[in-house]
Amino acid sequence: MAKVELKQPIVDEIKENIKDAKSVVLVDYRGLTVEQDTQLRKTMREAGIIYKVYKNTMVKLAIDGTEFDSLKDDLEGPTAVVISKTDATAPAREAAKFSKTAPALELKSGVVEGTHYDAAGIKTIATIPSRDELISKFLGSIQSPIANFARVIKQIAESKEA
Repeated sequence: MAKVELKQPIVDEIKENIKDAKSVVLVDYRGLTVEQDTQLRKTMREAGIIYKVYKNTMVKLAIDGTEFDSLKDDLEGPTAVVISKTDATAPAREAAKFSKTAPALELKSGVVEGTHYDAAGIKTIATIPSRDELISKFLGSIQSPIANFARVIKQIAESKEA
């Protein structure tokens, strides 16, 4: 069997994982203990995020000609691929959150909704709350003026009754 035939299923798996992905982030996991790596995988899985370690050459073949093509230059050394198909900021946010307890984990770069970010940019992306958090903050901010308005109307109604 030729080497190419052995590589193809792996390249196809990566292509399938990045298809329709909102973001792909690369992290350097060098220096993580086995326990930390196991916990990181569990955290990512629970957040609905794909966290995989592939050979860099396989990832390069899979992202060739895609919107994630710009990540090729950062595929050096031990690199894990963190992918989300639903929440664009989740891979960066979850990796950054995890790196607070495991500083060996480093964010290298990423493509979020078609835009390439270097390490500094991806760390900034990591600070953006999830869509659900943003919606709940927004709803909270519009509910309080409405509640205040309702209280004022009620007070006016009660004063007119008296």
